[in-house]
Amino acid sequence: MNDNETLSELEIRIALIRENLNDLVEQAAAYSGAADEELTADRIADLQAKLDELLKKRDTLLSRSGQA
Repeated sequence: MNDNETLSELEIRIALIRENLNDLVEQAAAYSGAADEELTADRIADLQAKLDELLKKRDTLLSRSGQA
């Protein structure tokens, strides 16, 4: 990720990941079978980690702009 990413760009990426997470959760409810569930769980965990990272970067950016 680019360190110079703007707040607006972060917000867009956060929204997209949240949308993907919601889609995966809905898909998981429709799936049956351990292999599908494990794959979906792995994808959800990966997206959640990316979301957490973006939220942290956004918070850091917001706190820096609040100090200026």
